[in-house]
Amino acid sequence: MGFWDRWSVRSRIALFTGTVVALLCTAFSIVLVWSLHLAARDSLLLRVTAAGGRVAYLVDHGQAGSVLPPSGLDQSVQVVDPQGRVRSATPDIAGKPAMATFRPTAPSRKATREVCGGVFGADRCHIVVAQQVYANGGDWTVYSAAPVQELDVPPGLVAGLTAGSALVTAAVAYGARRSVKRALSPVRAIRAELDEINASDLGRRVPVPEAKGEIHDLAQSVNYTLDRLEETLEQQRRFTSDASHELRSPITAIRAQVEDALLAPQESDLREIGPAVLKSLERLQAIASDLLTLARLDAGAPCEREPLDLGGLVAAELDARRPLRRIVSQLTPGVVVRGDRIRLGRLVTNLLDNAERHAVTTVRLEVRRENPPDGDPRFRSGVAVLEVLDDGAGISRDQRELVFQRFTRLDTARSRNAGGAGLGLPIARQIAESHGGTLTIIDSPGGARFLLRLPLSREP
Repeated sequence: MGFWDRWSVRSRIALFTGTVVALLCTAFSIVLVWSLHLAARDSLLLRVTAAGGRVAYLVDHGQAGSVLPPSGLDQSVQVVDPQGRVRSATPDIAGKPAMATFRPTAPSRKATREVCGGVFGADRCHIVVAQQVYANGGDWTVYSAAPVQELDVPPGLVAGLTAGSALVTAAVAYGARRSVKRALSPVRAIRAELDEINASDLGRRVPVPEAKGEIHDLAQSVNYTLDRLEETLEQQRRFTSDASHELRSPITAIRAQVEDALLAPQESDLREIGPAVLKSLERLQAIASDLLTLARLDAGAPCEREPLDLGGLVAAELDARRPLRRIVSQLTPGVVVRGDRIRLGRLVTNLLDNAERHAVTTVRLEVRRENPPDGDPRFRSGVAVLEVLDDGAGISRDQRELVFQRFTRLDTARSRNAGGAGLGLPIARQIAESHGGTLTIIDSPGGARFLLRLPLSREP
C-alpha cells in the first residue's frame, strides 16, 4: 500500500482540490502581474509618443530650436533633418548623434522599436518612437525615447496575492473536506449498519438515503444483496435440514436391521436382512448422487456441449429402462439441440421416473419442434419441446412451483414408499435452465403435464 493509499477519501479530495486552487491562484497572480506590466509598458509608450508629437507640432510650425525643453522624466527627444543630421534635442542628449536610424515606412508616419546601446549607454535599452514630419521641403524625423521598464513587482502586491491565494486555497480545501464528509455520512451509516448486521441480525437492512444518487443506488444494491444472502442462507438451512432428514431414514432402517441381527443372530435370516439393507443402501446412494449433482449444478460446473437429436436421446433412455407403466411415445426426428448428453439424459430419466411414479396406467411422451416465441432471445432459432404426460391425479395450480423446490413431496408417504426423495424435479429444472431452456407444468385434461423447452441448435 502506497503513501497515497493510506489517506482517506476526504483527505485526498481536500488535498487535490487545494492543490488545483493553489495552482489556479498562482496562474492568476502571474497573469495579473504580467498584465500590469504590459499596461505600464503601454502607458509609457503613449507618454513617449505624446512627447514626440508635441515636438513634431513645433517642427511643423517652424518653432523647434536647437535645444528642446525637457519633455518629461527620463524622456529624450531629437529632431533629425532629411539628411540625417540632428538639428535639436533635449538637454540630456544635446550634442549626441541620432539615437536611431530607422524611419517610418510609408504610408505609416510613425514607427516604434526597442534600441539598446548607442547614445543611451552600454547595456541600456530604450523604447524609441519615430514620427515623420514634412517641413521645409523634406521629411523630418522626430525621435522620442524612454528607458524600457523592467518587470518590477511591488512587494505589497506580492504579499497581497500570496496571502489571498493562501486564504482561498485553505477555504476551498476546508469546504471540500466538509462537503465530502457530509456527502459520505450515509456511507458511514451504511457501514455501521452492516457491522451491526454482521454481529447480530441478518434480517436488518441498511438505511436508504432519500436523495437520489450513487449512494442511494449503493444502499439499494446492498439491501438487495442482503435479501439474496438471507434467502440463500435460509435455503441452505432448509436444504441441510431436509438432506439430514432424508439420509437419516435409510440409515436408521439399516441400523435397526443390523442391531436386530446382532441381538438375535440365531433368529436372523441373511436372505431377509440382505435385500432390506441393500434397498436402504440403494436409497442412500441415490440421495448422495442427487446431492452431488445439485452441488455441481449450483457451482456451475462446465459440461461438454454437442448437437443432440432430442428424439433419439429420449428413445435411448426408453430402451435402457424397464417401464413400470405403459409408455406411448411420439418422437419427431431431427429435433436437434446443443447440450450435454449425460445431463440431458438425467433430465429425461427424472421426468420419466416422476411420471411412472404417479401414473395410473399410461405415460405419454412427445418430442416436437415449435416456432420461436416473440420477444424471447433464447429461442431465436426455434424451440425443441419434450412433453411428458401421466394419467395420475395431477397437480393443482398453486402447487406447480412447489414440486420444483428441493425435498418437496406433495404426498410424502406415497413418494417415500415409491422411492422419491424430492430431488428429481429440481435437478431436472436446473439442468434445463443451464441449457438455456425451461421446465414447467401446464394445464392438461387429466394428470400432470410437464413441458421441457430447449433452444434448437443451428448446427445440423
